[in-house]
Order: sequence, then C-alpha cells, then structure tokens
Amino acid sequence: MRRLALVFLLPASLWADSVAHHLVNVATIQPPPLEEIRYATRYNFTGEVLYPAARAYVHRDTAAALAKVQADLAAEGLGLKIYDGYRPFSVQQKMWDLIHDERYVSNPAINRGRHTRGTAVDVTLVDKRGNELPMPSSFDDFTTAAHRDSPTMTPERRANMMRLQDIMMRHGFEPFPFEWWHYDLRGWRKYPVLDISFDTLARGETKAEPVP
Repeated sequence: MRRLALVFLLPASLWADSVAHHLVNVATIQPPPLEEIRYATRYNFTGEVLYPAARAYVHRDTAAALAKVQADLAAEGLGLKIYDGYRPFSVQQKMWDLIHDERYVSNPAINRGRHTRGTAVDVTLVDKRGNELPMPSSFDDFTTAAHRDSPTMTPERRANMMRLQDIMMRHGFEPFPFEWWHYDLRGWRKYPVLDISFDTLARGETKAEPVP
C-alpha cells in the first residue's frame, strides 16, 4: 500500500529563524534615567511621530553598562537623560531616506544601522533636579556644532561633553565623532539587526526575526 505524505504549509514567518532579541525597557535600569523620547513626538528633525509610544529599549548588555554609568553619576549628584535607544530597521530606513548624510544618520545599506541593534544610545547629563547640563548643541543638531571637535563650543560645554564621554567610555561605550550625544556599546556590530515594533515589544514578545 502506498503511503501518502502529508505536507503542511506554514506561514513564511514561522519558517524563519527567530532569535531572542534581549531588548529591555530602560525604565528597568536602576537608578532609572530620565527619558525624553523625541521620536515619539513631532519634536525631531523629521517633524513626524516615528514611535507609537514614548519608550526606550536597549539590549540587556547595553542596559547593564548604563546601570554602571548611572550608579557612578548618582554618586556625583548627576544622571542620564535618554533621547533614543533601539530603533526598528524600518524607521532607520525612513530616516535615511530623509537625510542622506552618514555623519548624522546611518546608511542601512552599509551597516544596517547602529540603533537597530539596541546597542546605541543618545544621551545627555542632567543634575539632581533633572536639568540638562549645557552641551555643545541641542539634540539632533545636524551641523558642525554637534561635532566633538567643534571649535565653537564654550569651555563649559566642552567640559560637560568630556565628563559624559569619560564616564560612558569607562563603562564600555564608544563615542561617535559627529554627534556628542551618540554612544555605541563596544562590539556593537556582532549584535543582530532587528525590526521588531514597539507595540510588539510592549506586548512582551521575547523573540524576533533578524533583518537579513
């Protein structure tokens, strides 16, 4: 008797190899940093709301390093404010389509993005009342004023920038030359690029399909 083989067709998404994304909400860091998630508002360089909620996520390795930064800053009466963390690949592509300048927006065709891995953070320093310390420029200032070697910054702003840079580097972060606020966790290229949405993360989904 001939045996019939049964073939079950599954959605393509179920055939893909999903991985644990290990993204965590920065609000879980102790002590928790302040948050001002600009891309959840129109107050950003695109003029559009890019995130559905004012939340920041980072890879758990990034969170562990930020916790050490926060602990050291707390001892000085200071803390971090976070502007951005993980960014879905689709949002990164949208940003690149608007600003074709790799000094300020990563080209997804080259490195698949930096924020797309949960290993990049945009941060500044705040005092114990939550007031931002003066820095070389405002956030998302896509001019040479935001560069770390800008000759126009005042001594006070340079000192604050270097204070932030020193403590971030002490705990495993690398500064980005064209944006004083941007830091990458060392070894960031080894982490998978993701396009998991904020809504999906908020629902507690623990796995995602890496971007090819």
